[in-house]
Amino acid sequence: MSEATNPAGGQRGCQRLTIEQLQAWERLGYGMFIHFGMSTYVDLTGKVFFKPDGSDPPERYNPDGLDVDQWVCVARDAGMTYAVLTAKHISGFCLWPSRHTRYSVASGGDRTDVVEAFVTACERRAVRPGLYYSSYDNHHRFGSRTRSDFPSKQAYFDLAARRLPFGSERCDGPDEGRMIYTTSLYQSFQTAQIAELLTQYGPLVEVWIDHPDALGRGYRTYLYHEMARLQSEIVVMMNNGTPSSEEYDVEYAWPSDLIAMEQGEVTDRKYRKWRTIEGGEYYVPGEVCDSIAPIRQDWFHLPDDASRPMEQLVRQFHWCREGGANYLLNVPPDRHGVIPLVFVEALQELRKLMGL
Repeated sequence: MSEATNPAGGQRGCQRLTIEQLQAWERLGYGMFIHFGMSTYVDLTGKVFFKPDGSDPPERYNPDGLDVDQWVCVARDAGMTYAVLTAKHISGFCLWPSRHTRYSVASGGDRTDVVEAFVTACERRAVRPGLYYSSYDNHHRFGSRTRSDFPSKQAYFDLAARRLPFGSERCDGPDEGRMIYTTSLYQSFQTAQIAELLTQYGPLVEVWIDHPDALGRGYRTYLYHEMARLQSEIVVMMNNGTPSSEEYDVEYAWPSDLIAMEQGEVTDRKYRKWRTIEGGEYYVPGEVCDSIAPIRQDWFHLPDDASRPMEQLVRQFHWCREGGANYLLNVPPDRHGVIPLVFVEALQELRKLMGL
């Protein structure tokens, strides 16, 4: 039976995109995750969960040698065929001049529209562009509650492990508090920003929504269909936040066109592309994301970063591809705004070892 054949007997599935469209995304195979923004310039040591608290002034973002084209050239020369840029991470700082906030490059030390430069460079270098957007935002709160508000790490981890229905329980810990959520005001803000990104830039191959659990099932479903309306062929990732696809939680990250395996590997068997979800059969490809360097600054660059051992990266790449999942490798630019030479050289060596 082919991978595109539904084990229940059908061949099309219930998913929004056709199997042919999803397989075109799968053929991209190997991509670059690019974490760059305010957290590149902020020391996260001592921050809750090593996350930015959203209070840093926009001027702190100040690359003195920004070269977005270099990022994309490095990706292309490494054998990568797509790239996903953090348009807005947890700091809330936006890499495009959003009309809905001043907390963006429009008020930064360098006012380049990084999203525009990235998409343009991708088009020029034949690399497919994608954008990341975090629903966990410590600057634009609008009354929302984020992981950074939890009384302790243990309180959050206990709650995350139980995966309770959102809004129905209280978390454990010495100082009880409600679990994470976003308000309708924040959701309107996210809708407006996503509309900016999907109407001003593209076409995009993928939109990567992080921390979708904070959105709640109803708004998340609305947002999914709104993104599909704005760019009908875009592939939507709602990040489940776990290393194993077998831990996928519908209440946390559905609907989604993909299943993420964060710092995971496809080791014991082939990735299961067909999933039975709420009575329907869906063809849902997988994507493993990890970083070229050990993750110490919430996926962003630190001055003393070095590549992980080659054998680890090569093994992870082959396990992903042989197991049937895409591999999205984070390569963070430094404070100058370029991918450092140590990563460029590592990627070239990886390409040789991977046989690309």
